Amino acid sequence: MFERRVVAGWSDMDFNSHMRNTAYLDKSADVRMMYFSENGFSMQEFMRLRLGPVIMRDELEYYREVSLLEELRATLELAALAADASRFAIQNRFYRLDGQRVARVKSTGGWLDLTARRLVAPPEGLLTALQRAPRSEEFTEIPSSLKSAKAKAHRRALPLRERPHASHGVVRGG
Repeated sequence: MFERRVVAGWSDMDFNSHMRNTAYLDKSADVRMMYFSENGFSMQEFMRLRLGPVIMRDELEYYREVSLLEELRATLELAALAADASRFAIQNRFYRLDGQRVARVKSTGGWLDLTARRLVAPPEGLLTALQRAPRSEEFTEIPSSLKSAKAKAHRRALPLRERPHASHGVVRGG
């Protein structure tokens, strides 16, 4: 299990004197980047490759309040991954030091080519780092974000008589 300790700081608090929702998202992003850095993909390496993670969806569940200066354990697990690793879901769980569950964040994203400004599959080393990440009990494989992979999967799902033909487009019927 990949785990780091985090502290609920002054800027993490909301008006109700407990940790605000965006603080959980920020700490999840920090733990994600720590995992990548410790697996050969520091911020400098991402910049050299002109590649970055892009989060398209965050889900947050709260279980207990967290107060100012409370120390937490934050874990990282892979919740979903496309075969080409072009899409992923990473789950962070937050616990008090006594083991009480505090919150869960699930972030779904992909990889952005910073030059072309489009989603891409990651390089081999990053694919390996993702495949080595601890997996959640609910881990699932998800479809690729790449259009060519989606098109191929769609064509394979069509009955033979409805598959596109190289010279005719879609052939229907007998």
